[in-house]
Amino acid sequence: MSMVSRRLRVVQNGVSESEVTPKSKSKTRRLPDWFKTSLPTGEAQRLFNKTKEAISELTLNTVCQEARCPNIHECWGRGTATFMIAGQECTRACRFCAVGSTKRPPPLDPQEPENLATAIDSMNLQHAVITVVNRDDLKDSGARHYRDCISEAHKKCPDVTLELLCSDLAGDINDLKLLLEDSPLKIFAHNVECVPRLDSKVRDPRASFSQSIKILKEAKRIRPDILTKSSIMVGLGETDQEVIETMKLLREIDVDILTIGQYLQPHKKLLKVLRFPTPEKFEEWRGIAEELGFKGVASGPLVRSSYKSGVLLREISNHKYQ
Repeated sequence: MSMVSRRLRVVQNGVSESEVTPKSKSKTRRLPDWFKTSLPTGEAQRLFNKTKEAISELTLNTVCQEARCPNIHECWGRGTATFMIAGQECTRACRFCAVGSTKRPPPLDPQEPENLATAIDSMNLQHAVITVVNRDDLKDSGARHYRDCISEAHKKCPDVTLELLCSDLAGDINDLKLLLEDSPLKIFAHNVECVPRLDSKVRDPRASFSQSIKILKEAKRIRPDILTKSSIMVGLGETDQEVIETMKLLREIDVDILTIGQYLQPHKKLLKVLRFPTPEKFEEWRGIAEELGFKGVASGPLVRSSYKSGVLLREISNHKYQ
């Protein structure tokens, strides 16, 4: 029996009904001890303040703030941030996301590409992650604006590697081509978010696992030189076996990088957490993902889709040339 087969058997039988279903629907589940984080001090505090000031002065948005990321102090304390472009509000209303939702967002900011490039330059970044809100109100779902932001950042900071965490562009492959052809991107990311069975419970009706898979597959076809990436949240009612099956589906379309993290309820109107897999379980999933062939994997309770993204890219690049 292969290592992967042995691991699969262990994980298949490793989830009990009590791990998936909360003991009480009326109570908010307390966070386990492994979610404790510390505030930055010394040089990390200085970098945190510098990052915060740069973002505020240039009127930029970050997913760190809008999605209430638990890693904000760690990442900003290293002088890194995930920029969110195309507005503060999304045209979709997924049941896990803290970002605000509206049917009619304000017009796109024509100064945003330049402001984004200036922020990346002023922060002396080596790797910049840019994420977007869905813009279903726009004919091209925002693809041209996303491309302009990436192009301007590359023009001003040619040595900075760029990663885009993109929407599904309403499944339009022509918009995807507009975005990706001749792009300086190193990583194109799009998150499937959850296992396929939970799509209708977790995501906006306009999103689907199949549409996300289509976008990731086509991105690799359009630009086989670009690394593709996706993310899975756990704690929403999935089983361990479903997590593994989702990994397999992503590898079937040659996704290169995978992140697995714990869903945390941003506020009481959104989905409740149904289980907290242990750090050991996340480590087990990491091992399985690597054996399935992902080039880069981050798996842990506090991992988010852009967590230590530059570190993963460097590890992949170093391995490639060894």
